[in-house]
Amino acid sequence: MNQDAQLFALSPIDGRYAEKTQPLRLLLSEYGLIHHRVWIEIRWFQALSQHPNIPEIPPLSDVENTFLEDILHNFSAQDALRIKQIEKTINHDVKAVEYFLKERFHTHPTLHTHQEFLHFACTSEDINNLSYALMLRKARDTVLLPHLRTLHHTLTELAHQHAALPMLSRTHGQTASPTTLGKEIANFAVRLQQAYQRIHESPVFGKINGAVGNYNAHHVAYPHVDWTQIAQTFVHSLGLAWNPYTTQIEPHDWIAELFHAIARCHTILIDLARDFWGYISLGYLRQRPIQGEVGSSTMPHKVNPIEFENAEGNLGIANALLEHLAQKLPISRWQRDLTDSTALRNCGTAFAHSLIALSSLQKGLSKIEPHPHRLQQDLDQSWEVLAEAIQTVMRRLQLDAPYEQLKALTRGQSLTPQALHAFLDTLPLPPHEKQQLCALTPHSYLGYAPTLAAQTPHLPATHTHTSR
Repeated sequence: MNQDAQLFALSPIDGRYAEKTQPLRLLLSEYGLIHHRVWIEIRWFQALSQHPNIPEIPPLSDVENTFLEDILHNFSAQDALRIKQIEKTINHDVKAVEYFLKERFHTHPTLHTHQEFLHFACTSEDINNLSYALMLRKARDTVLLPHLRTLHHTLTELAHQHAALPMLSRTHGQTASPTTLGKEIANFAVRLQQAYQRIHESPVFGKINGAVGNYNAHHVAYPHVDWTQIAQTFVHSLGLAWNPYTTQIEPHDWIAELFHAIARCHTILIDLARDFWGYISLGYLRQRPIQGEVGSSTMPHKVNPIEFENAEGNLGIANALLEHLAQKLPISRWQRDLTDSTALRNCGTAFAHSLIALSSLQKGLSKIEPHPHRLQQDLDQSWEVLAEAIQTVMRRLQLDAPYEQLKALTRGQSLTPQALHAFLDTLPLPPHEKQQLCALTPHSYLGYAPTLAAQTPHLPATHTHTSR
């Protein structure tokens, strides 16, 4: 899209963020939908030609198949525009694809005699559901999952790098038992890994069974052909799972499952964006300033966490769309209504906002670094967090009212190391226990945090996906 067109785009995904959303344009755009429809129509035509009990369309020759493959692999924007021109006349988007292919068949010396087997026994949704299945699967596998994999790798490396760097925890916003920066990053890496697996493993279904899912026309035309077997074989040939029971439409339950999985992943990333925003606000993380950038139109000192804010905003928009689509698409009045058709056209919008957010998170993570002085400063001023450790040891030794004694000493007030050691001197502790507790500091009270962070797993080797 040229710069002038971007200025007049109604949506930022085609304007301000057009460059970031480029990887989705051939997949989830109007062009992408038209191309996939052409793909399904031709593949169905080829499948019919290979069936021995459909003699009216004999097996295609190498020359004929080459002609068909050229249509698919050389499909251009001009071809899509021609289909749109036909649609403008007949007011039907899928039928326009059929008529476009018949135009092409008329240019071939033999294929034109079999043109009525284009779109044979199909309803539009036979073509559409398979097209969207291929589009969404490819967008997931070639765009979304690789970006999530890159983000996970970055988080895992940061977890390893900062595995032993002490940091004050904050529960309810208040000082709490210390952790490490790496362990807190590891928490998100592991959650993202689980979300990645749910998205990757979400099945993709398809159907091709006629006007109301019963093969009515198929059976009348060829009563001795096993159409359920043909349908199953064809859907599987596209790398999709077969749904044998549908109305006119495949019920879209798999899309709801996939979109819910993506939305849940986004929710994890919103949590991440807010936490990192907070750590930047506390000064635990610093952002490396970029030469020439401006952080505020009036305050020259500002280096704002804009990438994390941008990610949060776009993840929210993506989730609003994904949640609506997941709730709406599985609902269709009786055997079919058209509400899903217009809703499905917004899948690309949801994926685009996701892609913008993932790019922003990746950029934000590339700019941050720990601020060791601030991390140490807060730990040095928070000796009260050791009350948990001391009262737990006192419990083990069955001393009197351990929790209550530490509550009186620390609740709602800061504590110096001197005051804490003075308290320990009053306790009837064995010498080695007292020595151990006196040696404890907020910097060393980390439990297994360094080990857990250092053991943060990477994702398994890149999965192999079946493409169309």
